[in-house]
Amino acid sequence: MADQGKKLILMGLVEPTGEDAVTAFNQWYLGNHIEDTYNCPQISSVRSFQAVKGFLGDAPAQYLTIYEFIGEDAEAAEAALAKYQADPNGWDKRQPNNNSMAVVGAGWYVEAIAFGTD
Repeated sequence: MADQGKKLILMGLVEPTGEDAVTAFNQWYLGNHIEDTYNCPQISSVRSFQAVKGFLGDAPAQYLTIYEFIGEDAEAAEAALAKYQADPNGWDKRQPNNNSMAVVGAGWYVEAIAFGTD
């Protein structure tokens, strides 16, 4: 396979703001926000995972979402994402943030090494 460059991801650790926000979180974050963000032109894939068990302690958050970006420049990717999210016409099915999500942690990562990937 030809070298296509290193993968750049935005990793988000998130969860509902509380027990009373689970339904709203499921409707907005899982039911709309992830797909909306996937429609950002610089994003090539999105995967979200729900924690089922901690390892060496508790899982750091209930959900881990990985947004894979085209290119390796985190500054440019962050600017493109901010521009997309600020555009009220970015996605015609976009629902407004209902404040049900707590961000536990997030960060930009560039691939350092990989095995068994395409």
